[in-house]
Amino acid sequence: RVLQFHKPACLITYGSDPQGIGTVFEALRGILPPALQRFGWHAVGRLDRDTTGLLLFTNDEKLVAHATAPATHLPKRYLARVGARVNEAQLEPLRRGVKLDDGELTLPAQARVRGADLVDLVLTQGRFHQVKRMLNVVGLPTLALHREAVGGLELDVPVGHYRALLDEEVKTKLYFEPRAG
Repeated sequence: RVLQFHKPACLITYGSDPQGIGTVFEALRGILPPALQRFGWHAVGRLDRDTTGLLLFTNDEKLVAHATAPATHLPKRYLARVGARVNEAQLEPLRRGVKLDDGELTLPAQARVRGADLVDLVLTQGRFHQVKRMLNVVGLPTLALHREAVGGLELDVPVGHYRALLDEEVKTKLYFEPRAG
């Protein structure tokens, strides 16, 4: 079973929250019908406390391994509101890959301007705070971050809600061969 959940801000993607604000697991359990509460749900990847958007849950450990494995290169699309006016020249380094503050080079990302202070970024890797760190390298500090898609799956539920994915969606939108180049 696989669920897509629209993560609100402020929740963490861990099993417990030492600050007592709440976790995505608590939020999900609060809205699941009894038939789905009996499953042991795993989050597929993580989103920061202040990041909103698409978070997948599954009871299939193979899917977790597939979707989070670096070799899979499952694309994830984010929309970032930044604290500066965006121009194409700033995004060009992101398309080639940038060196992060830890000295590691990122894989090339798809990047485009979506508004005066909005950047659409598609990554095929997932490092700690990677989107925020990449944007910071090019002088675009992140004010808000939202994940819109994972693989071929687009977020289509309201904030704080979920829906179960169809088997066909899982097969065609999360298990697919990445395009060459």
